Amino acid sequence: MNDFLEQGPKNPIKIQDNTFRDGHQSLLATRMRTEDMIPIAEQMDSVGFWAMEVWGGATFDTMHRFLGEDPFDRIRILKKYIKNTPFSMLLRGQNLVGYRNYADDVARLFVDKTSEAGMDIFRVFDALNDFRNFQTVVERIRANGKHFQGTICYSLTERRMGGDVFNLEYYLNKARELQDMGADTLCLKDMAGIMAPFDIAKLITELKKVITMPIHLHTHYTSGMASMIYLEAIKAGVDIIDTCLAPFALRTSQPAVEPIVATLNGTVRDSELNLNLLLELGDYIESVAPKYRDHLASHKMSVIDTGVLAHQVPGGMISNLVSQLRDAKALDRLPEVYKEVAVTRKELGMPPLVTPTSQIVGVQSVLNVLFGRYKMVTNEVKDLVYGLYGKTPIPVDEEVRKKILKNYKRGQTPITGRAADYLEPELEAARRKVGDLAKDDFDLLIYAIYPTTGEQFLKWKHGIEERPPDVMAKSLEDVKKEDEALEEARKQI
Repeated sequence: MNDFLEQGPKNPIKIQDNTFRDGHQSLLATRMRTEDMIPIAEQMDSVGFWAMEVWGGATFDTMHRFLGEDPFDRIRILKKYIKNTPFSMLLRGQNLVGYRNYADDVARLFVDKTSEAGMDIFRVFDALNDFRNFQTVVERIRANGKHFQGTICYSLTERRMGGDVFNLEYYLNKARELQDMGADTLCLKDMAGIMAPFDIAKLITELKKVITMPIHLHTHYTSGMASMIYLEAIKAGVDIIDTCLAPFALRTSQPAVEPIVATLNGTVRDSELNLNLLLELGDYIESVAPKYRDHLASHKMSVIDTGVLAHQVPGGMISNLVSQLRDAKALDRLPEVYKEVAVTRKELGMPPLVTPTSQIVGVQSVLNVLFGRYKMVTNEVKDLVYGLYGKTPIPVDEEVRKKILKNYKRGQTPITGRAADYLEPELEAARRKVGDLAKDDFDLLIYAIYPTTGEQFLKWKHGIEERPPDVMAKSLEDVKKEDEALEEARKQI
């Protein structure tokens, strides 16, 4: 019998809850509304989570674009109910909460206003693991007295950790860099759910020898390995893990908190969270989930994607590939695209597949399959190859670079400095363009980060235009009527 967790000093595992952000982003296209969070907010606060992730990632985009909600209001509103548990957000480095690098003046104001709204922990990542893209936001996180969680995007060169790029030494070196930058905690971010349990146990063991800050592990259930990953990581001494309440867990989301709490009960890593309370909170989520069920993927019987074990393509990237091919009436060519992703990714410098590089590599892979290799090239690929996203883990293939940058407007010689140093300030131009529509700096940021949809949202927010019905959420009454109609139809059959 393995008594590894039964003896020794107590070291409770700390748990961050991601139900209000990554849970519904992963499963329901980020459509959960603030009004459905409020009824259990105070109870969630009483659980004793290390933190609650409530913002960042795609929430800023989805809230103003599809839900008609002011993104900053979510932080303010939830803070009224959740007073003891720190708030965490996912910040894409110089990308902020958008899909490109923004100028330093935008980045500074964004961190300042997000801190003012009530954010406590900034999980900062860069799609290329180029930590020069952290510089500006980290300066402001520090200036605001907030928690800087330095993040490494986890990727693989081959099936297991190793090979000539994403090997043990790569991650140890990146962790040392983040510790030197003054990170409060280290996050290992596995966006595709491709970690192998024994690899992560080895990595955490070795990290503990070279860094002193707590290690926070984030993975997705996509491949079906996530709970095994967490168990091995916990045995190896990981300090914090991300989970969701069961209804918003599994599939492409995080592991469910309830089985982990039950598994560790009575061990030295016992979380000491109240399982019965978690079950009650899960029941509430079940009660509101039907409002969002149309966004839940239902095209496959399996709730895991074993294909990711081979192609390493994250779930969100897969849905984008499928959408593109369907629009081109070429869905039958998806297997070709999966193979092309591996080739294109290596030629473009082997970027980890996470927003926005996953979309950049994915779109170009589709174009390569449909029209011939690099016959059509997106502007984002040109920017990536030129260096405007940062330094890729390996050099871009020289022949591919020449082809892509042949007629590029900025030139044919890639930049090597910090990407944002080549961007002109943006705020004053945005302020002039948006004019009186932006009532304060929060409004200005919505416009600066998303000019087209942000302007439309501000017109809704300030009553200049009426919100269309499709911006409003489906109600439980709507769902009930749909179910009743479906049942009546079944009886007729």
